[in-house]
Amino acid sequence: MMQRFATGLCLALCLSACEATPSTSLSDPKATLTLNGVQRAEHPDAGDGLLRYTFTPSTEPSIVLEQPALDANRGAIALRMQNMMGWAVTLVVDIQGSRPDQKLHAVIGVPAGPAQTLLVPLHPTSPRAEGMQAAPPMPYENAGERELVATTVEGQWKGGAIERLRISMPSPQAAQVVAFGRLHGEPGDALRSAYTGLVDVYGQYTRATWPEKIADDKALREGARQALAAAGGNQDKYGGTLAGATLKATGWFRTERRDGRWTLVTPEGHAFFSLGVNAVTPDGGRTYVQGREWMFQGLPAAKGEWTPFYGTGDNRNAEASSTQGIGYNHGQWFDFYAANLRRIDGDGWRNAWMQRTATRLRAWGFNTVGNWSDDILAKGQHLPYTRSINIGGVYGNVSSGYDYWGRMPDPFDPRFVAAAEAAVANATKDVRDDPWLLGYFADNELAWAGQGPDGRWGLAQGTLRGESRSDAKQRFIAVLKAKYGDVGKLAQAWGMPLASWDALNATGFQMPSPNEAHPAIVDDASAWLRTYADEYFRVVTEALHRHDPHHLFLGGRFAVNTPEAVASCAKYCDVISFNSYTDVPQHGVDTAAAGKLGKPVLITEFHFGSDDRGPFGKGVVSVWNEQQRGEAYARYVEAAAKDPSIVGAHWFQYTDQPVTGRLLDGENAHIGLVGITDIPFQSFTDAVRAANARALER
Repeated sequence: MMQRFATGLCLALCLSACEATPSTSLSDPKATLTLNGVQRAEHPDAGDGLLRYTFTPSTEPSIVLEQPALDANRGAIALRMQNMMGWAVTLVVDIQGSRPDQKLHAVIGVPAGPAQTLLVPLHPTSPRAEGMQAAPPMPYENAGERELVATTVEGQWKGGAIERLRISMPSPQAAQVVAFGRLHGEPGDALRSAYTGLVDVYGQYTRATWPEKIADDKALREGARQALAAAGGNQDKYGGTLAGATLKATGWFRTERRDGRWTLVTPEGHAFFSLGVNAVTPDGGRTYVQGREWMFQGLPAAKGEWTPFYGTGDNRNAEASSTQGIGYNHGQWFDFYAANLRRIDGDGWRNAWMQRTATRLRAWGFNTVGNWSDDILAKGQHLPYTRSINIGGVYGNVSSGYDYWGRMPDPFDPRFVAAAEAAVANATKDVRDDPWLLGYFADNELAWAGQGPDGRWGLAQGTLRGESRSDAKQRFIAVLKAKYGDVGKLAQAWGMPLASWDALNATGFQMPSPNEAHPAIVDDASAWLRTYADEYFRVVTEALHRHDPHHLFLGGRFAVNTPEAVASCAKYCDVISFNSYTDVPQHGVDTAAAGKLGKPVLITEFHFGSDDRGPFGKGVVSVWNEQQRGEAYARYVEAAAKDPSIVGAHWFQYTDQPVTGRLLDGENAHIGLVGITDIPFQSFTDAVRAANARALER
């Protein structure tokens, strides 16, 4: 293979020496370029032959090469470069082909440090296409070379000549110096190289180290089995506080508002602030391996001892935007976390995990096992827990325009009513008489609203966009007919032509966006949103009360919501639950407004992630490092405990997500209390323990 770099040579010499690989050199002071807001040095640096370019403060300073001498049939373009600043800079690379629709666009963060090669694949790509949400850190060492691969490239490319290459910097506020050298077409698959060998036999990221990373089975066992001191506290057996007034004991968890403050109450009659953890399960390390075995080092054989840790799945869903563009989303998976538990404790690993995990949760100050957790753990270890009512089946749905996990169920469809009845019966059948059950959630993060400035009205607009056979659409039209009688009155109120009521029946009918000239649009949309939510929560509530008259209905775990949906939840549920990924809960939930609805608030998901412990993703709310994760947790829980409307907060999640992405949607974040090796992140759990102890004293 020919030498990759020819530094310090002029353009003519480079083209002559690299005849097999057409190239140009930005280190030639005489190279023909168009410089916009960029100043070029007169001579290359003596050390590495790179030429310095100064991007001056302006809107978008750029370097433009017309018809660069590059082989566009190669896998990527490669540019030798160095960020000369003491901080990271952002470069934008735009590649224009011979046709207007042939273009690629990449935004690259370039860290400070030694010279490296920037590689931009000549095809659209993203981490999602590789089966994960976040890409591996860049640059990385490849055969002794420092390479920075653009892991996200947008646009389309079907080959052909490169007509124009533009390198720009978005609005620098001060002069930024970047040195460039040879630019050429790079053979091979740069992206494949960047993703090769990312994960070791334990499921750990291979290209970094951190305090909890282990090298062998002995370290794995020692790290996971570290003893924990029991948490102190004056609590009843359910985790309720024995300090303060004794409340009415009913034998079940319930809610009470006293002196302006809401609280949960244990079956024994003591105030209970629910500090929970979601996804406490021994099956949390599953990631697809089929078709991308090259990403893993030492992947165990699928036959023999490790067969129980393999399985197959299919997470394709055309109606959910969460899965769009995700590669490697079906086929064979391997569970690294469960396999590590087997390495730690042998054949009895499940029971050992349950005992160890229950001990940890109590020691860290948690008193609730949250959603999507292991049922046997919660019930067998005597910890308060929640149960999810997952309403599945074939029934109508409505698009609100958000549809992250899929469309909204149509609660007016009789098939949904039957599905809800079946789901409630299944969820309650073995727990209705269990006093340790805190309560039930219905579904999770439904698409109650759309996106953008008119997002609040997305469900109303989506209802009328549906097909005429939609039960929700027919109910909405019936409501409008009852209100207006004559279609002309509706047309006048909405400011649009309507020849007959049949016009609303058309698939794709576009309800007008709210505007000041026609206030009836807002009134009608708002009324429909409330009607829709009332039907959903009524159906589930009535089914739940038929099957379990004892336990709390904890709401629907709102991610996006509308005031109408929240008010309806307050009417039918015992608790209003929110998944609130913000610095403090009050910045994601209007707890004061919720409190006025006469029901308490439970925060059912929050977390803080960083990328210094293996997985590349930082979660929904990111911080810089592990120390800041603990500080952020303490700040969030303190704000929750002080709020008179909030009765608890549940962390998401117990275990770090797999480096190469979880099955559901490729999430791969460091957000756990423990790693994929079941070793706790001690500095973080120490901070969690202290924060939880303070919260339970509220």
